[in-house]
Amino acid sequence: MGRSAVKSRIDIAEDAAVGTVWFTSTMPQSVSAPRAAAHRGAAATGGFPGPGSGAPGAGELLQLLRDGRPRTRAELARLTGLARSTVNIRVDALLASGLLAPSGRAASTGGRPPARFAFNPRARVVVGADLGATHGNVALTDLTGSPLSEVAERVDISAGPIAVLDWVVATIRRLLDEADRDVEDLAGIGIGLPGPVEHASGRPICPPIMPGWDGYDVPGHVRRHWDVPVLVDNDVNLMALGEHVTAHPELDHLLFIKVATGIGAGIISGRRLLRGAVGAAGDLGHVAAPHVSDVLCTCGNTGCLEAVASGRAIIEHLTAVGMPALTNSDVVALVRDGNTAATQAVRQAGRRVGEIIATCVSLLNPELVVIGGSLAQAGESLIAGAREAVYGRTHPLATARLQIVPATTGIRSGVIGAAAMAIQHALTADRLDAALADTSWPPIAAGG
Repeated sequence: MGRSAVKSRIDIAEDAAVGTVWFTSTMPQSVSAPRAAAHRGAAATGGFPGPGSGAPGAGELLQLLRDGRPRTRAELARLTGLARSTVNIRVDALLASGLLAPSGRAASTGGRPPARFAFNPRARVVVGADLGATHGNVALTDLTGSPLSEVAERVDISAGPIAVLDWVVATIRRLLDEADRDVEDLAGIGIGLPGPVEHASGRPICPPIMPGWDGYDVPGHVRRHWDVPVLVDNDVNLMALGEHVTAHPELDHLLFIKVATGIGAGIISGRRLLRGAVGAAGDLGHVAAPHVSDVLCTCGNTGCLEAVASGRAIIEHLTAVGMPALTNSDVVALVRDGNTAATQAVRQAGRRVGEIIATCVSLLNPELVVIGGSLAQAGESLIAGAREAVYGRTHPLATARLQIVPATTGIRSGVIGAAAMAIQHALTADRLDAALADTSWPPIAAGG
């Protein structure tokens, strides 16, 4: 289907960042008529109950199938307790949408073998964008978060929102072209920023290292180009989400610590990302570090953790002792080459970060602390310093089963988390039911 054949629109009922999603479209009659007829039949017979109706709708049914395991209609009826006729209606609607696809047949127990169906993650695509102080990583993924195309470039966040977001928009266009996906395939965009973000509005709030970004309408800027959900969060929250969904989905409580140009924490508690009242939870970089009250921070205060343990602080220290380093990558390279001064500086930074982590462990009691960010690439030096402080300053009950480990997703945790945020939003059961219940809704492209 050509790029001009379908005009699709995703509207947000609550605000620019979150809300109920529905689709409207004009399509060639030969393509849309059979699926629209199936859709109208499902809507007319109650196939798409609204929120609070009791019986699970098609969106809830899809949640069962997102594990990728093919199932028959009879299996779905047993799992949900729904009548077989109701399951048929909802399966047909999901097949019409493209979110469900045939997946062979089950073993026969007599008669014709029953057809099986599985989640089709390539039905739509999402974008995850991770913007740091000096980098921009953007990925186009399917609905499981598997990347279809990626770009990583050096980007200066201090260039301001217009320049940086225009780069994001141009990069998304490039990724869609590279993956040969139409714009109407795009189900949502997730963006991580290196500073405090009011998640409900997607606007940065007084970000210390982002001049010109305070209060800027990030979702609005991007939605001028694509009318799809645009969700924005602090980059460390998305790193925590990316690490959790990729490497530790079985854990209920996880604390992710980013140590790079800035320092921050992402908190997973009860398998949910905790943002706090206005999205400021986890801003560890500007917590007072012990014993260093006279060091000036970029936020204007003195004695902040970021002022003494971030990549910038380590670079300033190494330069002062005659060991020039310009970037965090330079610091990592010096440590890997066995440079004593760099190794000691990174380990001391780990101890200082660990002193603050110890308080977090006592407060939150996580099962796992994951340390990521560019300085975590220095290997055990940073992690060892953090472990030393945490285990030495925390009650044995809180640390008896606690593990402190490096991020397994490396520098990709942020972009993985941004895509996961967009996927979770797009595939929420209530939003899918609302989309499917709209009789003007078009089928979701099957995708390659």
